Amino acid sequence: MIKNPIPPFTRESAEEKIKLAEDAWNSQDPIKVSEAYTIDSEWRNRSQFINGREEIQKFLASKWENELDYKLKKEYWAHSENRIAVRFEYEYRNRSGGWFRAYGNENWEFDENGLMRKRYASINDLSILKSERKL
Repeated sequence: MIKNPIPPFTRESAEEKIKLAEDAWNSQDPIKVSEAYTIDSEWRNRSQFINGREEIQKFLASKWENELDYKLKKEYWAHSENRIAVRFEYEYRNRSGGWFRAYGNENWEFDENGLMRKRYASINDLSILKSERKL
């Protein structure tokens, strides 16, 4: 499977890849999101390690069952031939009605077909008031 754009990345193709990822995550569709990753993709998400599409799908389904009204914004940070670094923020409401904004950085590595084989995310959550939402 080919997932355009493919490496080597230019600034423009890296920004396109980031926008495609942002749109997919905002769909909150675990299957759609997982299709951007290799079958054996490796993730570190906070302190959790996730391997392969099946685990990605389970993780994301659980995430969006607990992070309601989820909205994500990703921003270009840097790129090289087959790697992209992004900063991001997202907001969500938990099941108790509390609002949060999560900030973080991700480092992505892609295979020759444009599928992400590694995703390392460092994330911090900040409790916010509903009136403080930006997204």
